Amino acid sequence: MARFILLLILVIIVGRAFWRLVDGVVEGATGRRPSGRTPQPSVHMVRDPVCGTFVVPERAIMLANGRDQLYFCSAGCRDRYQARRASLA
Repeated sequence: MARFILLLILVIIVGRAFWRLVDGVVEGATGRRPSGRTPQPSVHMVRDPVCGTFVVPERAIMLANGRDQLYFCSAGCRDRYQARRASLA
């Protein structure tokens, strides 16, 4: 009985993997997504010039530097950037 249950589980797993493979090939060949899966809109992110962390501009700390706008993940990164700029001047 246990052998039958394990064999049934294996058949289900292999069948599901095969179906996903076929689904992917069909999606690639036709260029459209199967029903039920909608692509999510991308989110524009900016990179912190100090630590390199990517942040969403609406949640970032912004600093206007001449014509450019710089975005920071935290006040600490902003302060380190300003200190570095002050030491170069």
